[in-house]
Amino acid sequence: MDQMALMFALLLGAVVCVPLGDRLGLPAPVLMTVFGIVLALLEFVPNVDVPPDLILPLLLPPLLYAAVRRTSWRQFAANARPILLLAVALVFVTTLCVAVVAHAIVPGLPLAAAIALGALVAPPDPVAATAVAGKLGLPRRLVSILEGEGLFNDVTAIVLYHVAIAAAVSGTFSPWDAGLDLILSAVVAVAVGLALGWGANRLMDLLGDATLQVALSLLVPYFSYVLAEELHGSGVLAVLTTALFLVEYATDADDVTTRLAGHAFWDIVDTLVTGIAFGLVGLELHNAVAAAAGHWGELLGWAGAIVGVVVLVRLLWLLPATWLTRRLHAARDTGEDIPVSRRETVVMWWSGMRGVASVALALAIPLETDAGGGFPARGEIVFIAFGVVLGTLLVQGTTLPWLVRRLGVRADTRREKEIERDLALRAYRAAKHRLREIEEAEELPEELSEQMLRSAFDIGARISPDVVEDERREAYRHRARSVRAARRIRGEMLSAARHEVLAARSEAGADPEVVDRVLRHLDVRSMR
Repeated sequence: MDQMALMFALLLGAVVCVPLGDRLGLPAPVLMTVFGIVLALLEFVPNVDVPPDLILPLLLPPLLYAAVRRTSWRQFAANARPILLLAVALVFVTTLCVAVVAHAIVPGLPLAAAIALGALVAPPDPVAATAVAGKLGLPRRLVSILEGEGLFNDVTAIVLYHVAIAAAVSGTFSPWDAGLDLILSAVVAVAVGLALGWGANRLMDLLGDATLQVALSLLVPYFSYVLAEELHGSGVLAVLTTALFLVEYATDADDVTTRLAGHAFWDIVDTLVTGIAFGLVGLELHNAVAAAAGHWGELLGWAGAIVGVVVLVRLLWLLPATWLTRRLHAARDTGEDIPVSRRETVVMWWSGMRGVASVALALAIPLETDAGGGFPARGEIVFIAFGVVLGTLLVQGTTLPWLVRRLGVRADTRREKEIERDLALRAYRAAKHRLREIEEAEELPEELSEQMLRSAFDIGARISPDVVEDERREAYRHRARSVRAARRIRGEMLSAARHEVLAARSEAGADPEVVDRVLRHLDVRSMR
């Protein structure tokens, strides 16, 4: 098997693991990690030949962009305090605790290298957390916090990692320079992200075509990451800023085709890239095995100790931090998303799985220092990082569904239905208001006006049937049954038309382009 065949095996695994995970009740990222481990153990499967410094630039931008598309800037702004307290600050605390323990138990591990180890294992993986949480029906507030944590803690951790690596390689460290680098990195990243977001938004308006706009949306996160890194900024923060800008300002309510195509495209990208990312985590097993040659016992003990530190620190931090956040939330009566019970806090604690970012950062550690010697304890750091990733992914990832069921943490469907009902009413009123404006500007036949008024009402009723009054509900249900019957019959008629047109494609003298154009017309009609 060569590298190309290995890549296609990962892509196939990414597709298969989604329905398989649904059947087994296990997260797809966990199954892909196990699949990668199995491939790594097979003798005919080659080692992954991807330069470590390319793993993050290739995988993180599309994964981050896909995750940001599910949220909004206002949601992040409203939850700034919980995210800072429960996510960003926790990265610093975890890094410090891991560095202290690792420096104490691993012989010959300098403090700078220990800080690098702490930084690379500190951030929970944003893809793993949201992929797992999104399948469990957790309350939206928990998913929002996990998304915010997963997206922003990588920024902090990667900057800390680079500062620690520079100190370990050069042998010098300046807290002032490190703090200045952190600030400059953030400023550059935000400037790059805003500039590219604005430029991409303008360019999408010029392109017009849905295919070109979706293609541009794939290139923008990569360009944002690379440009920010070239300017010594945070590539992760730049991608987040660009994505948030585009989600907020590049949405045209009437551009239905681009929106549908974009959602479908990014769902596919998210599935495939997530599968490759966690498959690579499993395939990198050979690096950990090579690092452990000759002293398995010691390394397993060290890795177990760091896993314990990572898991315990998260719990010890979240319990008081969540309590404090709830107190501040109650005092100020803000609209923040926070865990409202200890059970939700426990679920959030157990959702702190590490993933591809930790492995990629471990593999990207330089081989040598500026003095010409080998990077201190590089093999041990790689093994410990791999142990933390596997320990959290395979243990927490596989048991999180059971824990959620055991604690009974579920989304508040009643609240979601209330929000859905409010939106349905707003949609109905907006459509009705626009109809009145048209009636004032044009003379519509009475029959047409009544028909359009029923259509405006149906817009809201189809979103949420609860908007229909009790006395009118049965009449609406009868009309809805008639509409569904008409839609079914029309669908069967369009299906027959599509089959006939598609059959003409293979006839002698048929023009495939004309056939495809007619077929697209029928497809669009079928979506209405």
